[in-house]
Amino acid sequence: MQPDDLDTLQSVIFEYEREIYLSNIKKEPEQCEVKMVDRLANSEANSKRIGMVESCFGAAGQPLAIPGRVLIGEGVLTKLCRKKPKARQFFLFNDILVYGNIVIQKKKYNKQHIIPLESVTIDTVPDEGDLRNGWLIKTPTKSFAVYAATGTEKCEWMNHIGKCVRDLLQKSGKSPTGEHAAVWVPDSEAPICMRCEKVKFTPVIRRHHCRKCGYVVCGPCSEKKYLIPSQSSKPVRVCEYCYSQLTSGSHAPRSDSNNWGESRYNNNHLSDDEDEDDSSD
Repeated sequence: MQPDDLDTLQSVIFEYEREIYLSNIKKEPEQCEVKMVDRLANSEANSKRIGMVESCFGAAGQPLAIPGRVLIGEGVLTKLCRKKPKARQFFLFNDILVYGNIVIQKKKYNKQHIIPLESVTIDTVPDEGDLRNGWLIKTPTKSFAVYAATGTEKCEWMNHIGKCVRDLLQKSGKSPTGEHAAVWVPDSEAPICMRCEKVKFTPVIRRHHCRKCGYVVCGPCSEKKYLIPSQSSKPVRVCEYCYSQLTSGSHAPRSDSNNWGESRYNNNHLSDDEDEDDSSD
């Protein structure tokens, strides 16, 4: 299947497994999976697919073709960004997850992001209103929610990502990452500061995000900065509550008396680098 054949309304294209399964139908499933990666890693079709992904990102994107890398699947997912949910093109490889902004569907993408799968943990997100079929992609540097078009596509994405992560950890002998960045609470979910619960946000009184808990907070509640090495080499903005917990040597839960969003985000930790990062992403 060539990229031009992709249906943009479908979130998942995983043809490789089906092709290899059909050609190895009499073999054990484990053998088929190993053969799939080995065979595709050195195949001309895989090289062409990866080359087309590189060309879609252009000179601003990082090179993606390395020995042993396989493009497992690709598709459009809705990423829950700071301002609002936005469509993003995702590419799942056997060792990394790549996504970017859609400029021209199937032809041009920008703002390439590369996430090493070794550091990824995924968790399902309960359906809520129009946001359905979602899950969390959590890493030490950044965590966010994405949504597929259907429940079936969600399962396929989660199953394939999970398998790639397990395979990488098994090969490396490493343990799963323990700490992850917080999923930022969207701006629209916080009309007032989530810490003092007094300051109302306006075009003049702007929102900020605590890098430790992900809450939307006002300026006076987030004047402190703290070095979180997994996120930045420089101190990043944190709220007063998290700062007191961090400096006292104890790692705080996502909140104390305020339990907003527990059903959706389930106490996940940390997120981005600059306030403006997710204004465009």
